Amino acid sequence: MSIVKINAITVPEGRGEVLEERFAQRKHAVDSAPGFEGFQLLRPVAGETRYFVVTQWTDEASYEAWRDGDARSAHRAPEGQAPRKPVASGAELLEFEVVLGSVPGN
Repeated sequence: MSIVKINAITVPEGRGEVLEERFAQRKHAVDSAPGFEGFQLLRPVAGETRYFVVTQWTDEASYEAWRDGDARSAHRAPEGQAPRKPVASGAELLEFEVVLGSVPGN
């Protein structure tokens, strides 16, 4: 079964749009990573103030290979631009194994 990694990101009030724009700019940066199955950026609506970055991987080794390699470059400013000031004021990694799932038609 797949594994899910959720990065719970604390973003100061009024900075959510900046975070969303940065993720939009690099939306497909991880698509070609071996074992990558999907990504979602979740905006808080009620009962939570953190953003959640949800990624799904075929296995732990695939995630670790990406984390220890290409993940660092995905967070850099685009070539020719000055380094960007961080948007988040904190983050926590939540880790899960998928034990049951459903998609339409299956």
